[in-house]
Amino acid sequence: MTENKQDIDAIPGERWFPKLTDFEEDMKEYWGDWGVSSEVTKLRAVLMRRPGREIEDFDAEYARFSEEPLDIELMRKQHDEVAQIYRENDIKVYYVEEQRDDRPNAIFCRDLMFMTPEGAIVARPGMASRRGEERYVAQALGKLGVPILKTISGEGIFEGANAMWVDRKTCVVSTGSRCNSSGYEQLSHELTRMGVEVYHMQQPYSNIHIDGIMNPVSEEAVLIHAAQVPYDIVDMLKRKGYKILEAPSRTEARESFGCNFVALEPNSILMPEGNPRTRELLEKNGVKVRTVNISEIIKGKGALHCITAYLKRG
Repeated sequence: MTENKQDIDAIPGERWFPKLTDFEEDMKEYWGDWGVSSEVTKLRAVLMRRPGREIEDFDAEYARFSEEPLDIELMRKQHDEVAQIYRENDIKVYYVEEQRDDRPNAIFCRDLMFMTPEGAIVARPGMASRRGEERYVAQALGKLGVPILKTISGEGIFEGANAMWVDRKTCVVSTGSRCNSSGYEQLSHELTRMGVEVYHMQQPYSNIHIDGIMNPVSEEAVLIHAAQVPYDIVDMLKRKGYKILEAPSRTEARESFGCNFVALEPNSILMPEGNPRTRELLEKNGVKVRTVNISEIIKGKGALHCITAYLKRG
């Protein structure tokens, strides 16, 4: 005899499925119009630090500034002129509003973060006189709504100018006094996850950042200080289709920051005044060059690329 059993309804499934988009696709809808995977596509938004109280009283030797007297108000005026040029080119300028009073190098925002297609990686500076500046960059990014993917931590050291986009799938990252193996590995992990191939470059002992010795002017041409860039990196760029333009003057590359320019868009750059030979070379190769006087800013041993953290390109 068959025993009667109660028929119990099955528990239903949740009947929903997650939104299968990646972070880069979601960026504009949920975070804002941010993201960088190029050094040259149309520049649309930057983060800067207008010189504040931190430049009014400091030890130039400890901060690694020039020993030449600094004209504080002129430095601020020159910084404002750069920001105005950006605005004239339809580039939004955002500022790090707060900073420690003992950090004169905070003007060099590029060093304090590196922007990716998915958001910012906050740096950890190598110099004791700069450590802690990154906190206020993170604060500014948070206020803007820029996602922070990673803060270099542990024993890691990394500064944003130790990385250079070649294209969406390729990035050069250099190690030296401002980026150690731990910092390199932390950054590489994030980039590799995004489908980016990372090329290691040994930074010369005589130079701290990539932007002092190598900088693209377009997706087809790159300016290099030939004596300072390793063969393997130049070979990779050549295989990627880049025309290699060799800086014609060591003096301009080293002392007046001829490589330290900002591409406003492909083949259109903003360059520090005082680099006539470099400018001539670039113009002969179809690059539109605008110059600006940053005589006081370069007393901090940095130039245009150093003071400009990219938030949006393309």
